Amino acid sequence: MTDTAQDLAAVIARIEEEERELVLPAFTHDDAWRLGCLLVELAEERDLPITIDIRTGSQQVFHAARPGTTPDNDSWVQRKVATVYRFGASSYLVGRQHAARGRDFNEAHGLPLQEYAAHGGAFPIRVGGVGIVGVVTVSGLAQADDHALAVEALRAFRS
Repeated sequence: MTDTAQDLAAVIARIEEEERELVLPAFTHDDAWRLGCLLVELAEERDLPITIDIRTGSQQVFHAARPGTTPDNDSWVQRKVATVYRFGASSYLVGRQHAARGRDFNEAHGLPLQEYAAHGGAFPIRVGGVGIVGVVTVSGLAQADDHALAVEALRAFRS
């Protein structure tokens, strides 16, 4: 294993642990609002140019775009969300798994780049005993940072 492969393996293991850890007892529209507002607060404190999106099923229940974002961030959000729903895992995990195999995600699955993106930032909202009920997405930073911010907010929300 090269250092890069070892690094990818460590990142993949960490993301898999985050997905096991961040299971909620329930998730409502009011919860989506609170989680979204928490992300907005973090973004304001750090002056981050991000778009925040929360979905339950196919319904967008929270959306905010900070200064410095563009409509392109909304496209990234949609494509990351589609990846989570199709593969049942965070967009970052799906992308890192493909990178570890040396495979291009979109080519490997014959998926159009305009519809799917395996880049960090979309994280499944799981409810215990139910499964994935929604997705929280951050777009605007480097993919590892988008992912980390979504995870940080989910951890704080769950506490």
